[in-house]
Amino acid sequence: MKNKQTQFLTQAAMIAALYVVITWLFAAFSFGEVQVRLSEALTILPLFTPAAVPGLFVGCIIGNILGGAVLPDIIFGSLATLIGAFFTRKLSDSNPFLGPIPPIVANTLIVPFVLKYAYSVPLPIPFMMLTVGIGEVISCGVLGMALYFTLSRSQSVIFNAQS
Repeated sequence: MKNKQTQFLTQAAMIAALYVVITWLFAAFSFGEVQVRLSEALTILPLFTPAAVPGLFVGCIIGNILGGAVLPDIIFGSLATLIGAFFTRKLSDSNPFLGPIPPIVANTLIVPFVLKYAYSVPLPIPFMMLTVGIGEVISCGVLGMALYFTLSRSQSVIFNAQS
């Protein structure tokens, strides 16, 4: 029992750390009205382990703080990632191609409102939904699925077959 708890916490911490590092390394295009947050590719990880859900949430919070985000962005941007990760986990027994959809939808619907009302970005919300959505499709859909197929070959080694 204790070993499973340790494994869960370790996986969550490693995923959070990866999210923060990737966000920070690619900060130039991880923030703003036109963004491709490469760390969002990690939102596919809940298909492999439930530890990814809190790991992604904590990683997004820390990444947003270190990226200089304002409080509404830290809260609501991170909640978008949490919602996406949670529903991706719910799809873990389904078709893996459905995995990227929850984070794409959550971020496309939430982040433009954060940009508009927290940062006073003068662009129309539908346009920002388009730009954020395209970035999420690139990060979660394309890169996330590439990560999924890479990891699915060695799932038992990386995640110790925990699901």
